[in-house]
Amino acid sequence: MGLTSFWKIRRLFVLVILISCVLSPGKGLVRKEDIEKSLLIIHDVSARSLGSLCITEQYKSLSVPLETSRFDSARQKADLAATLLQDLGVAHHNGLQDAITKNLLVTDKSVLSARVLAINVTTGNLINYAWWQKQGLELGGPRKLSEVGMDLGHRPNTDFPWFEDADSSPGLRSPKFVQSPPNVSFKGWWTYPYYSCIARKWLISYSVPIPPPLRRGLKGFLSLDVDVSHLEVNQCEGQERDKDRLGVEIIIFHGTHKCHNRTSQCGYESHSNSIGWSRGKYLCSCRPGYYSLHQNAQFNGTLVEVAWEEKVENMSDAWDRMFRCVKCAPGCHNCTDGSPCLATYHWPFRITLLVVSVSCAFFTLILNIYMFKHRKLKVFKVASPIFLSITLFGCATMYLEMAAIFPVLDLYSCIATKWSRHLGFCITYTALLMKTWRVSLTYRVKSAHKVKLTDKQLLQWMVPILLVMLIYLGTWTLSDTPTAEDIVDNEELRFKQCVYNWWDHSLAIGEVLFLAWGIRVCYNVRNAESLYNEARLISYAIYNIAIVNILMIAFHLFIFPRAGPDIKYLLGFIRTQLSTSTTMALVFGPKVIRVLRGQGDQWDNRARSRGVTASFSLNGIGLVSEELPDLYQENEELKEEIQKLAAQIEFMKIVHMEMNNRHVKPKSGGYFTTLNAPNVVHSPLTKTSCKQPEEL
Repeated sequence: MGLTSFWKIRRLFVLVILISCVLSPGKGLVRKEDIEKSLLIIHDVSARSLGSLCITEQYKSLSVPLETSRFDSARQKADLAATLLQDLGVAHHNGLQDAITKNLLVTDKSVLSARVLAINVTTGNLINYAWWQKQGLELGGPRKLSEVGMDLGHRPNTDFPWFEDADSSPGLRSPKFVQSPPNVSFKGWWTYPYYSCIARKWLISYSVPIPPPLRRGLKGFLSLDVDVSHLEVNQCEGQERDKDRLGVEIIIFHGTHKCHNRTSQCGYESHSNSIGWSRGKYLCSCRPGYYSLHQNAQFNGTLVEVAWEEKVENMSDAWDRMFRCVKCAPGCHNCTDGSPCLATYHWPFRITLLVVSVSCAFFTLILNIYMFKHRKLKVFKVASPIFLSITLFGCATMYLEMAAIFPVLDLYSCIATKWSRHLGFCITYTALLMKTWRVSLTYRVKSAHKVKLTDKQLLQWMVPILLVMLIYLGTWTLSDTPTAEDIVDNEELRFKQCVYNWWDHSLAIGEVLFLAWGIRVCYNVRNAESLYNEARLISYAIYNIAIVNILMIAFHLFIFPRAGPDIKYLLGFIRTQLSTSTTMALVFGPKVIRVLRGQGDQWDNRARSRGVTASFSLNGIGLVSEELPDLYQENEELKEEIQKLAAQIEFMKIVHMEMNNRHVKPKSGGYFTTLNAPNVVHSPLTKTSCKQPEEL
């Protein structure tokens, strides 16, 4: 068993004994009034405000018991001496009694004095006596009867606290004595602690009756006085403290301080040169989160006790007014005044930004429904509706980040922030990048064989990327859950911000590399032609996402490193709008405008004029369904190829007929024109390609 466990068991045992003494059957529970009355006596003695004490009274007894287990050795010696004296008799004073008393009783360090009396049972007169008392370090001999307030042949002075009352029972069960703990056999009884005017000390006495062995008309009486002046009145709560101090504190007074428990806490002051038995030997210190209006967060216990008495007697309200600590401003762990410690959240401003963001997220849902309704129009069908829906879902997720960072951040809002920010970015950016990457593969093919990447094939590439992000975020949430920490702004006001650690840095590095790859893909397709110019618009959107995120990181780290919560919320709103809203405007704006103008099912004439066929679109397969072939689409593509071949044949025939033929004079405005310069050949495709497919 360790030393700590031993002290805990010892302390528990002491408390059990004390409770047993306090809850004795004859006395009942120690009342609070008795404790307060005892504290007042202790204060009067320590302040030398004795009144009639030591003038008309020789001692003053308290009304609360003292834990006596620490003096068990003295009690056991007294019990042994009483047993020996019972066998020897107490009728006559002799040297054997002196030796027994001196060696068993007075030699104990805690015993101040001891006495043995012999009293006639019938008359109550004192027959014999012996009194020993320590004088410095030496032990004096028996004293005269007159020195102890008794006269031989007369009744003893029963005013002494260690003596039984005249009408008490032979068992010494008088109000002067504390009943023994239950289930413990004591031969005698301990008195309540009292102040002795003769010894000028606080004492506690143990008295043992000595039945006569032969003479029934004579009874003996043994008592010893234990000096308890070295004990200390600790009025603070019983708490873990130095183990060496557990044996010098009076436990019955624990928790009797007058500090405001809710706003302040008691701290015991122990000084070796101070009087142990003293009321108010503590300081009331303001608890963390509280401060004092009148003093330096500490109140002297003596003054607090006086103020409490005045409050009880309705003489003053100083206890409530001067000795009560005031709660700090919200969020202050420690303070000296009522200055705020938390940054102010301007909720109307934040609510406005939140409403705009949530409205944008709701708009993405409406746009998705609108696109699904018109999904068979060429302007949507060519652009792969499934990837457009995924893009809208990612945009809505990024908009919802503003809802996650709207309240005062905590564990759950930080989790929602990380997931909405990174997962929304991954979904949106990956969907756009897959479409651009398909254009890059189609554009770079130089063979006659046409590369076709279906939506299903692209989804097979997209799912692993999203799966990696989900696994990363899930592992992050379970192993090192994102929490909120306190940071300070420019005015040293605290507010909550989600913790940034190596999880954030690692993910940021991965996203930067992902953005770099996307920029490279966009650069490769910078000259590619596509229907409705969608490849270029998506490239612009990817460029915009990269630039906005880099600028916002620079703003956070270098320009506004200690911005307040509202400024950070505004920066998050600006980043979301510049990246997400701009992406939606670039990718979906032209398509919606064409549908509203009634041109959603018409080909892009400018792209067709540059030789872009319906098969060269962002999904690489034009309008061909992935399940069944579209005969109308095949016919359109065949017509385009035949028209090109016919125009080339006609052009080559004319060239061979007119080139170097001096009999054929070039016509003005013909295919060959001589203007004092080398012959310039104009292809007939210039005119034919500008015609609508339906006209050819």
